[in-house]
Amino acid sequence: MLQHYRFDFGTETCPPVEGYTKITPKHAYEASTGCGFTRTERVNAKDRVEPGALRRDFCIPLDTAFQVDVPDGTYKVSVLLGDEIADTDTTIKAGEGRLMVHKQRTQPGHFVRTSFSVWVTDSRLKLTFSGMAPRINALEIDPVPQACTIFLAGDSTVTDQPADGYPYAGWGQMLPMFVKADAAVANYALSGRSSLSFIREGVLDTIWSKIKPYDYLLIQFGHNDQKYGEDRYTEPFTTYKETLKVYIDGARERKAVPILVTSVQRRFFEADGTLRDTHGDYLTAVRELAEETGVPLIDLAATSKTLFEQWGPEGTKALFMWLAPGEFMNFPDGTEDNTHFQQQGGIEVARLVYEGLKELKLKPLMLYLR
Repeated sequence: MLQHYRFDFGTETCPPVEGYTKITPKHAYEASTGCGFTRTERVNAKDRVEPGALRRDFCIPLDTAFQVDVPDGTYKVSVLLGDEIADTDTTIKAGEGRLMVHKQRTQPGHFVRTSFSVWVTDSRLKLTFSGMAPRINALEIDPVPQACTIFLAGDSTVTDQPADGYPYAGWGQMLPMFVKADAAVANYALSGRSSLSFIREGVLDTIWSKIKPYDYLLIQFGHNDQKYGEDRYTEPFTTYKETLKVYIDGARERKAVPILVTSVQRRFFEADGTLRDTHGDYLTAVRELAEETGVPLIDLAATSKTLFEQWGPEGTKALFMWLAPGEFMNFPDGTEDNTHFQQQGGIEVARLVYEGLKELKLKPLMLYLR
Protein backbone atom coordinates (compact mmCIF):
# COMPACT_ATOMS: atom_id res chain seq x y z
CA MET A 1 0.00 0.00 0.00
CA LEU A 2 1.28 3.45 -0.90
CA GLN A 3 1.97 5.65 2.12
CA HIS A 4 0.93 9.29 2.39
CA TYR A 5 2.62 11.79 4.68
CA ARG A 6 1.09 14.82 6.46
CA PHE A 7 3.00 17.32 8.60
CA ASP A 8 1.71 20.32 10.58
CA PHE A 9 4.54 22.73 11.48
CA GLY A 10 4.47 25.05 14.46
CA THR A 11 4.61 25.31 18.24
CA GLU A 12 4.36 22.61 20.86
CA THR A 13 1.35 24.28 22.48
CA CYS A 14 -0.77 24.28 19.31
CA PRO A 15 -2.26 20.80 18.72
CA PRO A 16 -1.81 19.21 15.27
CA VAL A 17 -4.63 19.15 12.76
CA GLU A 18 -6.29 15.75 12.66
CA GLY A 19 -4.41 13.34 10.41
CA TYR A 20 -1.18 15.38 10.57
CA THR A 21 2.04 14.82 12.50
CA LYS A 22 3.16 17.84 14.51
CA ILE A 23 6.64 19.16 13.69
CA THR A 24 8.23 21.72 16.02
CA PRO A 25 11.69 23.33 16.03
CA LYS A 26 12.90 20.55 18.34
CA HIS A 27 12.23 17.82 15.77
CA ALA A 28 15.73 16.92 14.57
CA TYR A 29 16.03 14.20 11.95
CA GLU A 30 16.59 10.73 13.38
CA ALA A 31 16.60 7.43 11.53
CA SER A 32 14.25 5.98 14.16
CA THR A 33 11.51 8.51 13.37
CA GLY A 34 12.33 8.91 9.68
CA CYS A 35 11.68 12.66 9.58
CA GLY A 36 12.91 15.95 10.98
CA PHE A 37 15.11 18.99 10.45
CA THR A 38 18.78 18.44 9.59
CA ARG A 39 19.68 21.42 11.80
CA THR A 40 17.44 22.80 14.54
CA GLU A 41 19.54 25.59 16.05
CA ARG A 42 18.06 28.21 13.69
CA VAL A 43 14.53 26.85 13.42
CA ASN A 44 11.88 28.85 15.27
CA ALA A 45 8.09 28.74 15.51
CA LYS A 46 5.23 31.15 16.04
CA ASP A 47 1.55 30.80 16.91
CA ARG A 48 -0.63 33.62 15.54
CA VAL A 49 -3.72 32.13 17.25
CA GLU A 50 -6.32 33.68 14.94
CA PRO A 51 -6.24 32.09 11.44
CA GLY A 52 -7.11 28.57 12.59
CA ALA A 53 -6.21 25.07 11.41
CA LEU A 54 -2.99 24.81 9.39
CA ARG A 55 -2.61 28.57 9.03
CA ARG A 56 -2.45 29.32 12.73
CA ASP A 57 1.14 28.39 13.52
CA PHE A 58 4.27 27.73 11.49
CA CYS A 59 8.01 27.09 11.59
CA ILE A 60 10.66 29.54 10.39
CA PRO A 61 13.28 27.23 8.81
CA LEU A 62 16.48 29.27 8.45
CA ASP A 63 19.23 27.50 6.49
CA THR A 64 18.01 24.00 7.24
CA ALA A 65 16.41 21.08 5.47
CA PHE A 66 13.46 18.88 6.37
CA GLN A 67 14.03 15.21 5.58
CA VAL A 68 11.53 12.38 5.27
CA ASP A 69 12.47 8.76 4.66
CA VAL A 70 10.39 7.47 1.74
CA PRO A 71 10.75 4.60 -0.74
CA ASP A 72 12.35 5.55 -4.05
CA GLY A 73 9.87 6.91 -6.57
CA THR A 74 8.02 10.05 -7.63
CA TYR A 75 6.17 12.15 -5.06
CA LYS A 76 3.85 15.10 -5.29
CA VAL A 77 4.79 17.58 -2.62
CA SER A 78 2.39 20.32 -1.49
CA VAL A 79 3.48 23.09 0.85
CA LEU A 80 1.42 25.73 2.62
CA LEU A 81 3.31 29.00 3.08
CA GLY A 82 2.25 32.25 4.71
CA ASP A 83 1.86 34.35 7.84
CA GLU A 84 -1.11 36.24 9.27
CA ILE A 85 0.83 39.40 10.14
CA ALA A 86 4.10 39.46 8.17
CA ASP A 87 5.47 39.36 4.64
CA THR A 88 7.18 36.09 3.75
CA ASP A 89 9.81 35.02 1.22
CA THR A 90 10.58 31.32 0.81
CA THR A 91 12.79 29.31 -1.54
CA ILE A 92 12.67 25.50 -1.53
CA LYS A 93 15.17 23.13 -3.10
CA ALA A 94 14.89 19.35 -3.28
CA GLY A 95 17.74 16.86 -3.04
CA GLU A 96 21.02 18.34 -4.27
CA GLY A 97 19.79 21.85 -4.88
CA ARG A 98 17.00 21.23 -7.41
CA LEU A 99 15.06 24.48 -7.46
CA MET A 100 11.36 23.80 -6.83
CA VAL A 101 10.00 27.07 -5.35
CA HIS A 102 11.87 30.30 -6.05
CA LYS A 103 11.35 33.36 -3.85
CA GLN A 104 7.67 32.65 -3.19
CA ARG A 105 6.32 35.73 -1.48
CA THR A 106 3.12 36.25 0.48
CA GLN A 107 1.65 39.39 1.98
CA PRO A 108 0.35 39.57 5.56
CA GLY A 109 -2.80 37.49 5.96
CA HIS A 110 -2.30 35.68 2.64
CA PHE A 111 -1.31 32.03 2.24
CA VAL A 112 -0.11 30.10 -0.79
CA ARG A 113 -0.38 26.37 -1.39
CA THR A 114 2.09 25.33 -4.07
CA SER A 115 2.82 21.84 -5.39
CA PHE A 116 5.66 20.16 -7.27
CA SER A 117 6.82 16.62 -7.99
CA VAL A 118 10.16 15.23 -6.83
CA TRP A 119 12.09 12.25 -8.15
CA VAL A 120 13.56 10.40 -5.13
CA THR A 121 16.42 7.92 -5.63
CA ASP A 122 18.15 7.69 -2.24
CA SER A 123 15.12 6.72 -0.10
CA ARG A 124 15.06 10.18 1.42
CA LEU A 125 13.11 13.27 0.39
CA LYS A 126 15.11 16.32 1.41
CA LEU A 127 13.67 19.84 1.18
CA THR A 128 16.04 22.72 1.91
CA PHE A 129 14.59 26.10 2.91
CA SER A 130 16.04 29.56 2.44
CA GLY A 131 14.85 33.07 1.68
CA MET A 132 14.52 36.50 3.30
CA ALA A 133 11.65 35.37 5.57
CA PRO A 134 10.93 31.66 5.04
CA ARG A 135 7.85 29.91 6.42
CA ILE A 136 6.47 26.39 6.41
CA ASN A 137 2.92 25.88 7.70
CA ALA A 138 2.14 22.44 6.36
CA LEU A 139 3.59 19.76 4.11
CA GLU A 140 1.85 16.91 2.30
CA ILE A 141 3.71 14.17 0.41
CA ASP A 142 1.86 11.76 -1.87
CA PRO A 143 3.33 9.01 -4.06
CA VAL A 144 2.51 9.45 -7.75
CA PRO A 145 4.15 6.46 -9.47
CA GLN A 146 2.41 7.08 -12.79
CA ALA A 147 3.45 10.73 -13.06
CA CYS A 148 5.34 11.72 -16.20
CA THR A 149 9.10 11.93 -15.72
CA ILE A 150 11.48 14.12 -17.71
CA PHE A 151 14.88 12.38 -17.65
CA LEU A 152 18.06 14.36 -18.31
CA ALA A 153 21.26 12.86 -19.72
CA GLY A 154 24.19 15.26 -19.97
CA ASP A 155 27.32 16.80 -18.49
CA SER A 156 28.33 19.38 -15.87
CA THR A 157 26.35 22.18 -17.54
CA VAL A 158 23.20 20.12 -16.87
CA THR A 159 23.89 18.23 -13.63
CA ASP A 160 22.75 18.83 -10.05
CA GLN A 161 25.78 20.50 -8.48
CA PRO A 162 26.27 19.74 -4.76
CA ALA A 163 25.05 22.15 -2.10
CA ASP A 164 28.59 22.82 -0.88
CA GLY A 165 29.41 24.17 -4.34
CA TYR A 166 26.79 26.95 -4.24
CA PRO A 167 26.29 29.09 -6.32
CA TYR A 168 27.53 26.51 -8.89
CA ALA A 169 24.47 25.12 -10.74
CA GLY A 170 23.52 23.18 -13.84
CA TRP A 171 20.50 24.12 -15.94
CA GLY A 172 18.90 20.74 -15.23
CA GLN A 173 19.03 21.62 -11.54
CA MET A 174 16.91 24.71 -12.21
CA LEU A 175 14.47 23.13 -14.69
CA PRO A 176 11.98 21.84 -12.06
CA MET A 177 10.79 25.38 -11.31
CA PHE A 178 9.37 25.50 -14.85
CA VAL A 179 7.51 22.18 -14.59
CA LYS A 180 4.04 21.68 -13.11
CA ALA A 181 3.30 19.19 -10.34
CA ASP A 182 2.05 16.68 -12.95
CA ALA A 183 5.64 15.81 -13.92
CA ALA A 184 9.00 15.32 -12.24
CA VAL A 185 12.54 16.01 -13.45
CA ALA A 186 15.02 13.13 -13.00
CA ASN A 187 18.46 14.62 -13.54
CA TYR A 188 21.04 11.91 -14.24
CA ALA A 189 23.56 14.26 -15.88
CA LEU A 190 27.08 14.03 -14.45
CA SER A 191 30.10 16.29 -14.59
CA GLY A 192 32.85 15.36 -17.02
CA ARG A 193 30.83 12.85 -19.01
CA SER A 194 30.64 12.56 -22.75
CA SER A 195 27.95 10.74 -24.67
CA LEU A 196 30.30 7.74 -24.70
CA SER A 197 31.51 7.67 -21.07
CA PHE A 198 27.93 8.16 -19.82
CA ILE A 199 27.11 4.81 -21.45
CA ARG A 200 30.33 3.03 -20.48
CA GLU A 201 29.86 3.94 -16.82
CA GLY A 202 26.37 2.41 -16.79
CA VAL A 203 24.43 5.63 -16.18
CA LEU A 204 22.29 5.18 -19.27
CA ASP A 205 21.46 1.65 -18.11
CA THR A 206 20.18 3.15 -14.86
CA ILE A 207 17.86 5.41 -16.85
CA TRP A 208 16.66 2.44 -18.92
CA SER A 209 15.80 0.58 -15.71
CA LYS A 210 13.52 3.41 -14.57
CA ILE A 211 12.07 5.11 -17.64
CA LYS A 212 8.40 4.41 -18.50
CA PRO A 213 6.36 4.63 -21.69
CA TYR A 214 5.49 8.25 -22.48
CA ASP A 215 8.30 9.63 -20.32
CA TYR A 216 10.79 12.01 -21.97
CA LEU A 217 14.59 11.89 -22.31
CA LEU A 218 16.49 15.13 -22.94
CA ILE A 219 20.01 14.48 -24.27
CA GLN A 220 22.75 17.15 -24.19
CA PHE A 221 26.36 16.12 -24.75
CA GLY A 222 29.28 17.61 -26.65
CA HIS A 223 31.42 19.56 -24.18
CA ASN A 224 33.42 16.48 -23.22
CA ASP A 225 33.05 14.57 -26.50
CA GLN A 226 35.56 17.12 -27.84
CA LYS A 227 38.23 16.09 -25.32
CA TYR A 228 40.79 13.66 -26.70
CA GLY A 229 41.14 10.36 -24.88
CA GLU A 230 39.64 6.96 -25.62
CA ASP A 231 37.36 7.11 -22.60
CA ARG A 232 35.41 10.20 -23.78
CA TYR A 233 36.28 11.39 -27.29
CA THR A 234 33.87 10.95 -30.18
CA GLU A 235 34.22 12.23 -33.74
CA PRO A 236 31.32 14.54 -34.70
CA PHE A 237 29.99 12.92 -37.87
CA THR A 238 30.71 9.28 -37.01
CA THR A 239 31.05 8.02 -33.43
CA TYR A 240 29.28 11.04 -31.87
CA LYS A 241 26.17 10.58 -34.01
CA GLU A 242 26.34 6.79 -33.61
CA THR A 243 26.54 7.11 -29.84
CA LEU A 244 23.67 9.59 -29.60
CA LYS A 245 21.57 7.21 -31.67
CA VAL A 246 21.93 4.63 -28.88
CA TYR A 247 20.01 7.06 -26.64
CA ILE A 248 17.37 7.65 -29.31
CA ASP A 249 16.83 3.98 -30.11
CA GLY A 250 16.77 3.00 -26.44
CA ALA A 251 14.13 5.58 -25.58
CA ARG A 252 11.96 4.62 -28.52
CA GLU A 253 12.25 0.91 -27.71
CA ARG A 254 10.81 1.74 -24.30
CA LYS A 255 8.08 3.94 -25.84
CA ALA A 256 9.60 7.05 -24.29
CA VAL A 257 10.23 10.25 -26.27
CA PRO A 258 13.84 11.33 -26.95
CA ILE A 259 14.64 15.04 -27.38
CA LEU A 260 18.06 16.17 -28.61
CA VAL A 261 19.58 19.36 -27.17
CA THR A 262 22.57 21.11 -28.75
CA SER A 263 25.35 22.05 -26.33
CA VAL A 264 24.93 25.30 -24.44
CA GLN A 265 27.54 27.87 -25.46
CA ARG A 266 30.61 28.79 -23.45
CA ARG A 267 31.41 32.39 -22.50
CA PHE A 268 34.01 33.37 -25.11
CA PHE A 269 33.53 36.68 -26.92
CA GLU A 270 35.11 38.14 -30.02
CA ALA A 271 36.40 41.72 -30.03
CA ASP A 272 33.17 42.92 -31.65
CA GLY A 273 31.03 41.52 -28.81
CA THR A 274 29.75 38.46 -30.69
CA LEU A 275 30.04 35.05 -29.11
CA ARG A 276 32.70 32.67 -30.36
CA ASP A 277 31.43 29.16 -31.10
CA THR A 278 33.60 26.50 -29.43
CA HIS A 279 31.52 23.44 -30.41
CA GLY A 280 31.82 23.54 -34.19
CA ASP A 281 30.87 20.33 -36.00
CA TYR A 282 29.30 18.82 -32.87
CA LEU A 283 26.39 21.25 -33.21
CA THR A 284 26.00 20.47 -36.91
CA ALA A 285 26.05 16.75 -36.15
CA VAL A 286 23.23 16.99 -33.58
CA ARG A 287 21.11 19.07 -35.94
CA GLU A 288 21.68 16.58 -38.75
CA LEU A 289 20.87 13.63 -36.48
CA ALA A 290 17.61 15.22 -35.37
CA GLU A 291 16.63 15.68 -39.01
CA GLU A 292 17.69 12.15 -40.01
CA THR A 293 15.86 10.42 -37.15
CA GLY A 294 12.83 12.70 -36.80
CA VAL A 295 13.75 13.48 -33.18
CA PRO A 296 12.58 16.81 -31.70
CA LEU A 297 15.45 19.29 -31.28
CA ILE A 298 16.05 22.13 -28.83
CA ASP A 299 18.79 24.27 -30.36
CA LEU A 300 20.23 25.50 -27.06
CA ALA A 301 23.46 26.52 -28.78
CA ALA A 302 21.55 29.03 -30.89
CA THR A 303 19.32 30.41 -28.14
CA SER A 304 22.13 30.63 -25.57
CA LYS A 305 24.28 32.49 -28.13
CA THR A 306 21.53 35.07 -28.49
CA LEU A 307 21.08 35.32 -24.72
CA PHE A 308 24.77 35.69 -23.92
CA GLU A 309 25.27 38.31 -26.63
CA GLN A 310 22.35 40.28 -25.15
CA TRP A 311 24.01 40.20 -21.72
CA GLY A 312 27.42 41.01 -23.21
CA PRO A 313 30.98 40.25 -22.05
CA GLU A 314 30.52 41.96 -18.68
CA GLY A 315 26.90 41.08 -18.04
CA THR A 316 27.44 37.36 -18.60
CA LYS A 317 29.84 37.27 -15.66
CA ALA A 318 26.67 37.27 -13.50
CA LEU A 319 25.54 34.09 -15.27
CA PHE A 320 28.80 32.14 -15.30
CA MET A 321 31.06 31.23 -12.39
CA TRP A 322 32.87 34.54 -12.30
CA LEU A 323 33.11 35.10 -8.56
CA ALA A 324 35.12 37.72 -6.72
CA PRO A 325 37.29 36.64 -3.77
CA GLY A 326 35.10 36.56 -0.66
CA GLU A 327 31.85 36.90 -2.64
CA PHE A 328 30.72 33.36 -1.78
CA MET A 329 31.79 31.28 1.22
CA ASN A 330 32.35 28.16 -0.89
CA PHE A 331 34.81 30.03 -3.14
CA PRO A 332 36.86 32.24 -0.79
CA ASP A 333 39.50 32.87 -3.46
CA GLY A 334 36.94 33.53 -6.19
CA THR A 335 37.00 31.91 -9.62
CA GLU A 336 36.75 32.72 -13.34
CA ASP A 337 34.96 29.96 -15.27
CA ASN A 338 33.59 30.44 -18.79
CA THR A 339 31.82 27.09 -19.03
CA HIS A 340 29.83 26.57 -15.83
CA PHE A 341 26.95 28.58 -14.41
CA GLN A 342 26.13 30.11 -11.12
CA GLN A 343 22.51 29.80 -10.02
CA GLN A 344 21.23 32.82 -11.96
CA GLY A 345 22.83 31.49 -15.13
CA GLY A 346 21.36 28.06 -14.51
CA ILE A 347 17.92 29.61 -14.20
CA GLU A 348 18.29 31.64 -17.40
CA VAL A 349 19.51 28.64 -19.42
CA ALA A 350 16.78 26.42 -17.92
CA ARG A 351 14.32 29.06 -19.10
CA LEU A 352 15.68 28.66 -22.64
CA VAL A 353 15.17 24.89 -22.43
CA TYR A 354 11.66 25.44 -21.07
CA GLU A 355 10.85 27.82 -23.93
CA GLY A 356 12.31 25.32 -26.39
CA LEU A 357 10.09 22.57 -24.99
CA LYS A 358 7.03 24.79 -25.33
CA GLU A 359 7.89 25.58 -28.94
CA LEU A 360 8.00 21.86 -29.76
CA LYS A 361 4.29 21.60 -28.84
CA LEU A 362 4.67 17.94 -27.88
CA LYS A 363 1.58 16.43 -26.31
CA PRO A 364 1.10 15.80 -23.46
CA LEU A 365 4.45 17.37 -22.48
CA MET A 366 3.26 20.92 -23.13
CA LEU A 367 0.52 20.41 -20.52
CA TYR A 368 3.17 19.76 -17.85
CA LEU A 369 5.01 23.04 -18.39
CA ARG A 370 4.22 26.11 -16.31
